[in-house]
Amino acid sequence: MANPTTAEAPWPVRTVARKIADWIARLGEVWVEGQVTQFTNRPGTRTVFLTLRDPAAEVSLTVTCPREVADAVGTLRDGARVVVRARPDFYPSRGTLSLRASEIRPIGVGELLARLERLKRALATEGLFDRDRKRAVPFLPRQVGLITGRASAAERDVRENAVRRWPAVRFRIENVAVQGPAAVAQVIAAIHHLDADPEVDVIVLARGGGSVEDLLPFSDEALCRVVAAARTPIVSAIGHESDTPLVDLVADLRASTPTDAGKRVVPAVADELAAVGERRARLRRAIGHRLDTEAERLRAMRARPVLADPAHLIDGRRIDLDGLRDRARRSLGHRLDAAATDLIHTRSRVRALSPAATLDRGYAVVHGPDGAVLRSAGAVDPGAALSIRLADGSLDATAGPAHTGATP
Repeated sequence: MANPTTAEAPWPVRTVARKIADWIARLGEVWVEGQVTQFTNRPGTRTVFLTLRDPAAEVSLTVTCPREVADAVGTLRDGARVVVRARPDFYPSRGTLSLRASEIRPIGVGELLARLERLKRALATEGLFDRDRKRAVPFLPRQVGLITGRASAAERDVRENAVRRWPAVRFRIENVAVQGPAAVAQVIAAIHHLDADPEVDVIVLARGGGSVEDLLPFSDEALCRVVAAARTPIVSAIGHESDTPLVDLVADLRASTPTDAGKRVVPAVADELAAVGERRARLRRAIGHRLDTEAERLRAMRARPVLADPAHLIDGRRIDLDGLRDRARRSLGHRLDAAATDLIHTRSRVRALSPAATLDRGYAVVHGPDGAVLRSAGAVDPGAALSIRLADGSLDATAGPAHTGATP
């Protein structure tokens, strides 16, 4: 609706307070769920006071009720979960809001477990319990963040067991309330502080055993989502083996007890030394076996004739070389002898066919005046000067008349 006020015509404070009270009164009775804190039941008074807190947020409201309404519940105590039917009241004089309860119903364990089961199914559907989103806990963290109650047995168990296994382990401890109305907010704040510290490599949530109501903060939806969103691996060590709050399913590693968490966040020095010794012995055996194998191979290679007596192989090759040299010499001599024989025969044939050999047998060669060899008597004129070559010299002659026909 339009604002009926202006800077020149403002409402007095009492008017605003009265209108707020009217608007709140129109809400009527509502059912409200919360956690009881600061329960006050003074003897002799007819009104009981308590604070109803939202465990997942820093929001709380004051609740007043007649004594008979509170007595009808039985025993109310801080930390109890209840459902209240109440009418909101705004007190203009004090500017405060409270709830005037006409009925209070405690939430039983069965109802709590049913609600946790519904929340468990919802978180599982979102994938907050999936293994593939869980981070591995480092082998040897530089610093362990520990969220636990102040001076608690859980803190002692985690530290003593971790130090016993790895004396040099360092802790950053955040002491918080681990049950009651303030537990969820304090644990969430501690996770944020440790998750922002670059020196903290793993965070441990540790608490001893307790009832379902005592462990209820560790099944809170807001806390589960903070654990799932943390960058640092988180180990959950809440209660005993049989206790399974929802944060166990969201955490990166679940330890059955705080003692188990102290054993799982750091390695054991004795175990690691034993493992190193065993690996060293295996390495020595492997190296010794390899050396023995190579030595045996070397002995086998040295036993081969070529390495045992290298001169023997050279002597054999020298004998083969001498034999080949002798064969080469004989073959070359034979070839030379055959070539010399062929040369003699060829020279004999050449000599037998040469003109000088013909002259030696009594023949002569007649050259005409022009020096050409005469092959026909009619090739020169009578009286022409001739030259006759004999085997041991030459003669000059004059051509006579030509005669034809064979000479007897």
